[in-house]
Amino acid sequence: MKNLRFVLGDQLTHKISVLAGADPETDVILMVEVDSETQSVRHHKKKISFILSAMRAFGDELAARGFFVDYVKLDKLGNCGTFTGELMRALERHKPDHVVLTEASEWRVLEMQRGWLETCDVPIRLLPDNRFICDRPRFVAWAQGRKSLVMEYFYRDMRRLTGLLMDGDQPAGGRWNFDAENRRPAKPDLWMTAPLRFPPSARTEEVLKLVDARFGDHFGDNAPFWFATTAKEAEQARDHFLKNNLPQFGSTQDAMQRDQPFMNHAVLALYLNVGLLDPLDLCRRAEQEWICGRAPLAAVEGFIRQIIGWREFVRGIYWLNMPNYTKLNHFGASRPLPSFYWSGETKMACMRAVIGQTKIHAYAHHIQRLMVTGNFALLAGLDPHEVHLWYLSVYADAFEWVEAPNTIGMALFADGGILATKPYAASGSYIHKMGNYCATCVYDPKIKSGPHACPFNPLYWDFIGRHQDQLGRNPRMGPVYATWRKMDSARKGHISQDTEQIIAAMTAGTL
Repeated sequence: MKNLRFVLGDQLTHKISVLAGADPETDVILMVEVDSETQSVRHHKKKISFILSAMRAFGDELAARGFFVDYVKLDKLGNCGTFTGELMRALERHKPDHVVLTEASEWRVLEMQRGWLETCDVPIRLLPDNRFICDRPRFVAWAQGRKSLVMEYFYRDMRRLTGLLMDGDQPAGGRWNFDAENRRPAKPDLWMTAPLRFPPSARTEEVLKLVDARFGDHFGDNAPFWFATTAKEAEQARDHFLKNNLPQFGSTQDAMQRDQPFMNHAVLALYLNVGLLDPLDLCRRAEQEWICGRAPLAAVEGFIRQIIGWREFVRGIYWLNMPNYTKLNHFGASRPLPSFYWSGETKMACMRAVIGQTKIHAYAHHIQRLMVTGNFALLAGLDPHEVHLWYLSVYADAFEWVEAPNTIGMALFADGGILATKPYAASGSYIHKMGNYCATCVYDPKIKSGPHACPFNPLYWDFIGRHQDQLGRNPRMGPVYATWRKMDSARKGHISQDTEQIIAAMTAGTL
């Protein structure tokens, strides 16, 4: 029996369900690069280069294992530019008895696959995505009957399920969560080892030239390109992080430093999200660093929580609430995305730094995304869908299943509390406390009003005032609204005037 096994660009693991039981003697592996996916949003050039390079490397690995790989490159003559079109062409070429697929990670593509079940004359087997610890039915069962979905409780169940950092039925160290120990700003003399970098292979150089030629007007820099593009390289990057950065990861994971884009973060999410690394294996290796005394429990727990807790949780939220989740707009925010989100040209030092490093590396760590670019978008009332598309475009690790909940739910609270229990809104004092951007900024976080005040300060209180009806009864916002209610009318008037001037400057491109 001849099968056509269609492997997508984020399914680059030999353990993926579409390849289970594959027979090199009879089966054909189909992999395609198509314009409709490279331009579903205007992806960062480096993101496109990473995915295409990793796809080509994986195709070569499959061929080395004896498979016939029908690999359709982006610039191949006759490439029709869509998954559906390329599948139909492959059916004509190979005339298989069956088509085998793994469910796509994004709603849009999964709907496309479901459409093929109805329109293809060849029988199709659509298999579950087995790259995650908590499959979709398990998450639905966990969520059923709960008044609210709290990540911490989900995370504890994932700890019990996997046995990670468990002492029998109790958490190692007597606590589930060491987050209180992981919120310190970084000292200026902190030594940080940069992520492992890989020189582009000849295969990648070919992709870089293709991307520069076809997507030269997309956001971001293609060079220097240093991402891993094979599982072997990704595993080297993993081991480098575990040895050099994991011990300090915990205490500084919320810190931000000018000219230190990576801090002690892993920069492994992009490899996890395309299949080059296995999440459970990564967590077990991190756990082993604690067992062997090479990394403190707080750091290891915080790292593992991001993977088996947060990463798995946001995926569950995504599938539970699609297809309408990306359209949610709890606060009715409608201002268009300012041009400086693309250019980085703003006098705000923190925004300039984060957008600038995003342009260069297609990367910013989670606090930069949440508390700088996301926080500004929340306070300024930017349209959530536009902000969502920006995040989906500019980061190499951004796939909709993980990006949308982090943007719509976590950063913007546009889902009204499905994901988070309160908005992560903050004034300039938070950014000043956790980073060193403010030292070189024309705006001062210690000034509350006037032209020299940090824009985050009036924007924060204006946001609080605008949304008192929606947030005033939130128990986690109680102290904030107690302060707001005590403010005199003159102070509130200054906040309103300052906000108007900030929004006008933002619109004019002079902020």
